[in-house]
Amino acid sequence: MTNSPAPNHFDLNASTWDADPVKQARALAVGQAIQSQVTLSPHMQALEYGCGTGLLSFALQPQLGHITLADSSDGMLQVLNDKITANGIVNMRARKLDLVTDPLPVERYNLIYTLMTFHHIRDTDDLLRNLHALLAPSGHLCVADLDAEDGSFHGRGFDGHNGFDRRELAAKAESAGFRKPGFTTAFNMTKGEGAAQREYPVFLMVAQK
Repeated sequence: MTNSPAPNHFDLNASTWDADPVKQARALAVGQAIQSQVTLSPHMQALEYGCGTGLLSFALQPQLGHITLADSSDGMLQVLNDKITANGIVNMRARKLDLVTDPLPVERYNLIYTLMTFHHIRDTDDLLRNLHALLAPSGHLCVADLDAEDGSFHGRGFDGHNGFDRRELAAKAESAGFRKPGFTTAFNMTKGEGAAQREYPVFLMVAQK
């Protein structure tokens, strides 16, 4: 008898993902931070990697030409497709893609952005190389994720990264071929109550090919 795989956290939570006001506020803040640092235009082809339900892309959609929204969660992609249809949006397309295991797409993009995705991927060096390859010349990469933290954000059992040291991530980006990685703080989250309450800053790294 074979054991069935454990339910995927993102599949299980997809239907209620957008109900969290913190996730909504975080996506809007990161979207504003991206727009303040990168000149967006209707001629741009964009890729959101690890898109979830597309909160960040919906914030940027009016400023961009076409957006490919990629994720490996079937549940998230189903919610996303329902939202695209319900809103009558014609310049967004969902795509199932895992850059850890799948071949690189043939398309090239002027802008690639991710939100709270990097800390789930063990080999960030390989991911950065793949994202660099997917960018068109002079394209921009925007990575929003957690600053280095003590592991309390996810708690026990989490096997990803406990955030990132900005200097170390900048060095990784440069090793992958990116130019001028720069950082700002785009959002701050809090978790816990009373004396146990902690703040978790979310940085935005912007780098160019």
